[in-house]
Amino acid sequence: MMTKSKKKKVVLGTLISTGGAALAVAAYKKKRKASFKVRPDTDMRNSKKIDQVESVDADKARDEEGLTQYDSVLKSDWVANGFPQTHMELEELESQRK
Repeated sequence: MMTKSKKKKVVLGTLISTGGAALAVAAYKKKRKASFKVRPDTDMRNSKKIDQVESVDADKARDEEGLTQYDSVLKSDWVANGFPQTHMELEELESQRK
């Protein structure tokens, strides 16, 4: 049979080794997280700069004058998807529906 002092030593040793293992796992996770490289978010909708810089084609195309790079990209999407570009075109489409 084990004496009380032996039981205390076994329990204490178990607690210490469990705590050491927990610390080792925590250190490993921290090291792994620090070494994991993540590319920064490159979505243009999260960029304030793209909505302040003039369109790249502003000097080449008259319909790009006064547009920011973000507006130019949206305009390209609208053109590609067939959305009306002016109020006049929108009114024509509405009158054709009636």
